[in-house]
Amino acid sequence: MSTAVPPASHVLPSPSPGRELAVRVNVLYFPVLPTRKSAMTGLGVVFRPQLPPERLRDIARLADSTGLDELWLWEDCFLEGGVSTAAAALAWTERVRVGIGLLPVPLRNVAVTAMEAASLERMFPGRAILTVGHGVQDWMGQVGARAASPLGLLGEHLDALRALLRGERLSVRGRYVQLDDVALDWPPQRPVDILAGGTGPRTLRLSGEKADGTLLTAATSADGVRRARELVAEGRRAAGRGGSHRIVVYLLAATGTGAEDRLRAELLAEGLESGDAGVAGDAGAVAEAVRGLAEAGADTVVLQPTADEPDPEGFVRFAAEEVRPLLP
Repeated sequence: MSTAVPPASHVLPSPSPGRELAVRVNVLYFPVLPTRKSAMTGLGVVFRPQLPPERLRDIARLADSTGLDELWLWEDCFLEGGVSTAAAALAWTERVRVGIGLLPVPLRNVAVTAMEAASLERMFPGRAILTVGHGVQDWMGQVGARAASPLGLLGEHLDALRALLRGERLSVRGRYVQLDDVALDWPPQRPVDILAGGTGPRTLRLSGEKADGTLLTAATSADGVRRARELVAEGRRAAGRGGSHRIVVYLLAATGTGAEDRLRAELLAEGLESGDAGVAGDAGAVAEAVRGLAEAGADTVVLQPTADEPDPEGFVRFAAEEVRPLLP
């Protein structure tokens, strides 16, 4: 039974697929309603694309050597490519899993997404995690790729992508996806899970119906994780799907000197009025927030530093060496 004080907080939207996975306000305290007692909580960190791509190698190797479970990359317009950076990070490392959160489907023909996913899986078995999603609609408009029905596009993309990765040959005449006798010559040699990123109820239900896991934004509270699990489960029941469905959630975090000020500045830079931050503090405070999300149903929590994090390598060490030992 929980004795924690519920947060006086509200969910705030974020404007980009990486920043679409951005900020939660006032999350230092969670009502503990255990839904996962025995599973180990996965822990990752984000390499934010505000850092130049040449910084990725050292941070990827550090995440690998310090024992972190996952390193996540963003494909924010117009910063860094998701697949190119993921392939490099995988090649530079030996064991850490590398996630892309997320690939905006309006930017890609589904056959290309499938080819890239299959190539990563065959070169680095079990280590690449691909997430697809709507993308930021303003950005999609900038490049002439905005869809009239983002939900329809995502659904068609997921159906075709997962079928191609299963080695199927497809002919499709959808509203957005059109394939004529397409199959991969080098399909994966084992099943590949594809996650969908989203925040709205319809997208979360769609993820349950058509994806293998869901990526939630850093604006998702513990209660939001519980609600997302319910919506995902509704989608899976409607589709007659059994088995497990992985939930990954970002957690905005800062530590060290000036942590609260940096998080507050990030909120203000995003045009948000609140001066309170997600999690600012030592390893105990961050671990408490991670546990709250895990107990609400998150399988993996990915720590998201501020865009102006002064010591990205130090942030990785902090997550691996100080926060990780405090988690189940």
